[in-house]
Amino acid sequence: MASPDDTQATIKKALSGSQIAYSHLLDKFWNGVYGFQLKRTENENDAEDITIQTFSKAFDKLNTYNEKYEFKTWLIAISKNIHVDLIRKRKKSLETGGNQDSVRKVLDDAPSAEDLLISEQNLANLLSHIKKLKPHYQEIINLRYFKELSYADIAEELNEPINNVKVKILRAKKLLAQVIRGKDT
Repeated sequence: MASPDDTQATIKKALSGSQIAYSHLLDKFWNGVYGFQLKRTENENDAEDITIQTFSKAFDKLNTYNEKYEFKTWLIAISKNIHVDLIRKRKKSLETGGNQDSVRKVLDDAPSAEDLLISEQNLANLLSHIKKLKPHYQEIINLRYFKELSYADIAEELNEPINNVKVKILRAKKLLAQVIRGKDT
């Protein structure tokens, strides 16, 4: 298991723009945040949505993280707040129109290991692998890789903040790569 120093080094790399560092943070802490929310919500979809929002918000505000505290504790605190907000919104049954057009300055990154693995598969096999993912991951992969939409265009199409889209794409690629690797073994 990685030491807290490894986590701090990864955070510093992420702050300097390393997409791989963000991916490592997502991999390392996803299950902890998701598991925490699954116990709280007792609903897989809510737990997954809250976890995606947690990482989206955390990555967006990573420069505010104080390294005196455990990174996982910081993520859990963000996650709790998002869950509380969700409960409040549901109780008030308000409709929110959170259109964030101002966040359009996103550069698409060079292909990751998952991108390369995905592109090596022939189309028929790839489509059969994609069908094994949850529908919202199928949709985001379709929008990004088959319709070749930008993050901003996907955010507009799904009416979601661009950071949520980035985290969902990252998560969908990881899950798809796992499905593909599982088939190859």
